[in-house]
Amino acid sequence: MSDHTRRYLQSAGADGHIWRGAPTLVLTTTGRRTGQPRSTALIYGRDGDQIVVVASKRGALQHPWWYLNLIANPEVGILLAAERFTAIARTATPDEKPRLWQLMAAIWPSYLAYQKRTKRAIPVVLLTPCAAAPGSPPDARLPPS
Repeated sequence: MSDHTRRYLQSAGADGHIWRGAPTLVLTTTGRRTGQPRSTALIYGRDGDQIVVVASKRGALQHPWWYLNLIANPEVGILLAAERFTAIARTATPDEKPRLWQLMAAIWPSYLAYQKRTKRAIPVVLLTPCAAAPGSPPDARLPPS
């Protein structure tokens, strides 16, 4: 876990929401091999009620571990600033991706360089928050703050 992710979690979102000028969240997936929660901080954007993240891994040849985890189990935990909730993740369709890619490249222009660096198509992921029942506990997938 990175120092940024650790600070974000330990402060319950008070420290780390803005990183290098970009908004970030902590995504917690379920490890596809271990079944254990795995958390990472990611830059995000918004598309209506959905949250958008990019599986860039800085242009590496392989997808990031968190993307492989959410493909195996799309139910994820989110810490966005001080708000904790569950979401369902899905990869953007080919029709959705160009518009969402431009949205995210406007937030973090380095995504354009990352795509040039790799032969793989970098996935754009949509996170749809789940409706929570009133009084429901914080998402159990997120490590305690």
